[in-house]
Amino acid sequence: MNTIDFKMPRYHEIPNVGLYLEQTVQYINQYIEPLHISITASMLSNYVKNGFVSRPIKKQYNADQIAHLMFIAIVKQTLSMQNIVDLFQLQEKTYDAPTAYDYFCTELENELQKVFENRPNTELTDMPFAKKTLFSVVIAISHTIYLNYCFEQMKNMK
Repeated sequence: MNTIDFKMPRYHEIPNVGLYLEQTVQYINQYIEPLHISITASMLSNYVKNGFVSRPIKKQYNADQIAHLMFIAIVKQTLSMQNIVDLFQLQEKTYDAPTAYDYFCTELENELQKVFENRPNTELTDMPFAKKTLFSVVIAISHTIYLNYCFEQMKNMK
């Protein structure tokens, strides 16, 4: 993956004319494919069926729904759907959808670039590949454990 070129569409760039199911899947996949992630029509339909994303109007998905679906497709690599729902609820209390989505895109792009260029830890540049990989696993696990702690704290706040 060439992270220098990786860009997510910003909220104002997402079509709001209404895309049908297959068009929505194709639109999302063109952006997330460089991350080796994809979404299918059945996945998208299940997210709607389970209430993770609002129902399309006249079978067409708008910018809010597409932004939510792009977020889900990427974040479900790490978080459970319940934690994603909790994040949506937190977002609704603090930021509007365009602001939250654009922030996510910017931070994802920046962090991917840092990770792939080994900028967070300059000592990584001299590490053998196996050690870098293990170190990355440790970072991912640590962040996952911390996220689980955060979600527990959110539950205690309710």
